[in-house]
Amino acid sequence: MFTVQAIVEAMAGRLAGVPGVVGVVLGGSRARGEHTPGSDWDLGLYYRSGHLDLDALRELAGPGAEVAGPGGWGPWVDGGAWLTVEGLGRVDWILRDLDRVDRVRADCLAGRYEVGVQAGHPLGFWSPCYVGELALGVVLADPSGALTERRAAYADYPEPLRAALTGSTWEAGFLLDGAAKGAARGDTLYVVLCLARAVGVLVQALYAADRRWCLNEKGALAVAETLPTAPPGFGPRARALLAAPGGDPAALTATVAAARALVEDTEAALRRAG
Repeated sequence: MFTVQAIVEAMAGRLAGVPGVVGVVLGGSRARGEHTPGSDWDLGLYYRSGHLDLDALRELAGPGAEVAGPGGWGPWVDGGAWLTVEGLGRVDWILRDLDRVDRVRADCLAGRYEVGVQAGHPLGFWSPCYVGELALGVVLADPSGALTERRAAYADYPEPLRAALTGSTWEAGFLLDGAAKGAARGDTLYVVLCLARAVGVLVQALYAADRRWCLNEKGALAVAETLPTAPPGFGPRARALLAAPGGDPAALTATVAAARALVEDTEAALRRAG
């Protein structure tokens, strides 16, 4: 009888044989050991730009399965497939352009990053995720050794990226300046959007201060509040902000004031961390 691990590794081996695919990496909660029995299997398919054989991928996916090519799911989550596989359950194939990953890695080393619009990422797709996925993933198939080599190189969090992300909290304060004006008008939607992004910026900064990769918004606040740099009560305070807004200008204004205090306390904690 095949074990679950054997099924996954066999699939990864077949995928690595597709022309253009460099290798396959297990990501998500299963790679980090944080999964539940019902968690998806996230397989990152790293490919070379312009060389991916989509027809071969579709043949492996099987009849009726849809495989989206590069760009099919948006500008950052390239494409892939959502499958149900006997013995595994839900399996996601997620395309990753290795040449683009290399460019993002170079940006991180120089202290640069992008935040792009991407479906399924309400706070945007933060480009360092590409590097973090390889740093935290489990290499399943890597015929050329290219992914294993990169994973080892990515183990150390780039200090220029740390400086850039911990220094990005100015955006949170800028957002709250706008939110204050929206609060006076009773503009709940605008205020809520500003609050959510401001909290997201603080979370990214706290992850970076701890030299920890933040891969997406899911569960990020719960982790951020446990990090050593987080100011006292960061998690409960952030949740209270996100739950508090209503349509009353006075209530919205009070919430924005509380958010500003959280930003100031977080910035002070980040300065102490150095």
